[in-house]
Amino acid sequence: MTTEAPVAPGRIVLLTASHRVAPGLLSWPAWQTLQAADRVLCADEAHPQLPYFREAGVGVEIASVTAQELVDACAGGTSQAGGSGGGRTVVVVSSGEGDTALTDGLARLAGSGRVQMPDLELLPGSYDLPGARLLDLVQVMDRIRTECPWSSTQTHAGLAKYGIEEAYELVEAIEDGDRDELREELGDVLLQVVFHARIAQEGRDEDGEEPFSIDDVAGTIVEKLIHRHPHVFGDARAETPEDVKEHWLRTKAIEKQRDSVTDGVPLGQPGLALAAKLAGRVRTAGLDVPLPAGQGTGYQLLALAVRAEASGTDPEAALRAAARAYRDAIRAAEGQE
Repeated sequence: MTTEAPVAPGRIVLLTASHRVAPGLLSWPAWQTLQAADRVLCADEAHPQLPYFREAGVGVEIASVTAQELVDACAGGTSQAGGSGGGRTVVVVSSGEGDTALTDGLARLAGSGRVQMPDLELLPGSYDLPGARLLDLVQVMDRIRTECPWSSTQTHAGLAKYGIEEAYELVEAIEDGDRDELREELGDVLLQVVFHARIAQEGRDEDGEEPFSIDDVAGTIVEKLIHRHPHVFGDARAETPEDVKEHWLRTKAIEKQRDSVTDGVPLGQPGLALAAKLAGRVRTAGLDVPLPAGQGTGYQLLALAVRAEASGTDPEAALRAAARAYRDAIRAAEGQE
């Protein structure tokens, strides 16, 4: 009596690819698996990878299958891996939203114990690089700018106040030491950058300036960072933070060609911060500039801010800390009434 050898269950490969990576840019293991597969299935006839598969000679069947149909497709037959009855390799190209119904069905079959399951493999064909979710943000901002009645009418000038508000909320999260809040506020600040860049790419602005995009913004800061860090990207040496600061200031001075050390200091910032910034520029430049003589609270605050900056204290942060303590005292007093 001859006993037939049991049929090997075959192999199911769920192939995923990041939508943030250009179609066709797959890993070598992914291409090897596609080329060697007995069948390649895809339920989405508009899947962005399909033209590249076909160009590479990979035949793709547009079909939506159940978990049981997929298991049956793997059993028996002649495998390209060699030999008959050895089980088949079936690759399922996942859609961008995933194939939850199929994977849940496979899990149920495997858990039932009644089915000899094929080998299951999840094969990432491409991976997100660091910063990939920024592409999602750009795409979401594009759609909001196009379709949202409020967002589609905003201008740089109209959004300016939100940039200031979000920056202060970020500082507050840092001072509170709240990491969850910090992550959220960093996102809100980032949104302002992407929003302004999206507006700027639409054409000439009210002053006739040329458009630019978020890529131009990123490219500009990348070039600036590389240029201002010759100790990282060049041959310069910097052993201490002070050396780095000296490099930075020297490079900025060459770039800006300023007529005064006060050039580039925004006068619209809070008064204490403005006074400290001016004092820092004076001290760094080695200038001997006496404080202006005058009476009143403003001149007294100016003197305090200059002394604080000279001692390494941020007067704006110090005043905020004192104000927080004052707020707590107020709340305590209210609770006692």
